[in-house]
Amino acid sequence: MSALLALTFTACVDEDEWNDDPRGNFEALWHIFDEHYCFFDYKKQEFGVDWDEVHQRYAPMINDQMTTTQLFEVLTRMIGELRDGHVNLSTSFDYGRNWSWHEDYPSNFSENIQREYLGSDYKISSSIRYRILDDNVGYMYYGDFSSAIGAGNLDEILSYLAPCNGLILDIRNNTGGMLTMAEVLAARFTNEEVLVGYMQHKTGPGHNDFSKMEEQRLKPAQGVRWQKPVVVLTNRSVFSAANEFVKYMKCLPGVTVVGDHTGGGAGMPLNSELPCGWLVRFSACPMYDRNGVSTEQGIEPDHNVQMTESDALKGRDTIIEYARQLLN
Repeated sequence: MSALLALTFTACVDEDEWNDDPRGNFEALWHIFDEHYCFFDYKKQEFGVDWDEVHQRYAPMINDQMTTTQLFEVLTRMIGELRDGHVNLSTSFDYGRNWSWHEDYPSNFSENIQREYLGSDYKISSSIRYRILDDNVGYMYYGDFSSAIGAGNLDEILSYLAPCNGLILDIRNNTGGMLTMAEVLAARFTNEEVLVGYMQHKTGPGHNDFSKMEEQRLKPAQGVRWQKPVVVLTNRSVFSAANEFVKYMKCLPGVTVVGDHTGGGAGMPLNSELPCGWLVRFSACPMYDRNGVSTEQGIEPDHNVQMTESDALKGRDTIIEYARQLLN
C-alpha cells in the first residue's frame, strides 16, 4: 500500500557507520529515528512512547545467533511502537509496517455497492470516475493521489457536472500519493487564497530541533472552479496526501465532510538505509492544520456516518445517501 506524502520526496539521510550484523543494524535503525523522526513528543503524549525506554526494552532481544527473519521481526515491532503509517522497513522478503490506523476500524466502503451508483456507463477522466446521479447530484471518485490528473481533465469534469445541485467528492480508501494532486484538486473549490495549515522541518538531531512554522497557503486554480455545495466522503483509509486534502477542504466555504475519521499521516517522509541494505522510511516534516494542531492521528468529519449492515444488504451506501440528503 502506497501512502507517500510528497512529490518525489525520497531523499536519504546520511548516517554513521554501523557494523552489518544484528547489533549494528539495530543500533543504526534506532539512531536514524532518534535523530530524524519528527513525532516523538506527539507519540509520547498520545501513546506513552519513550524512545529511550524502547531501546532498553528491545536491545536484549538482539543477538548474533538470530536469523534474518527474526531480526526483521524485532526491528519491525520496535518501529511499530510509533503507530505511524509512514514508518516502514522494506526488504526483499517482507514489508514492515503498522497499519492499525485503518485495520482496526470498519472499512466504511464497498466497491460492489459503489458499482450500484456508478453503473456501467460512468465517465472516466484520467484517474477520476464520475457521473450524475438520478437526483441531479454529481459524484466523483478519486481513489489514489499517486495518479496524476491534469488541469484539462478537471475543467472537463467540473463543466460536465456544473448543472448538478451539488457534488459528492468521494476519496474513501485513498491512501495518499502526491501532495501536489491534493493541492491541484482542492484549488478548484476556492475563489481566494486561503491559509490551510503549517509545516516544520527538522533542523538538528534533537527531538525538538525544528524550524519555525511555515504557512501552507492554497491558491485558487486558473481553470473551472466549483461554486456549489460539495460533500467530501472519508473513511479510516484516507491517509497521507489524502488526509492533507481533507485538511484543505475543511478550510473552504460550502464544503462538508461526511463519513469516518480519516487515518492521518501528517508527516512528510524521508528514506534511509541500514547496513544490511534494508530501506527505512520515517516521518520527518510535521504538518498541522490552520489552528496549529497536528493531524497525524487523522481528522474528524463534520458528520460522522458509518455504513450500516441493513443498507449494505439493500445495495445502499449509507454515507453516499447521507451526502445526497445534505445536498438536496
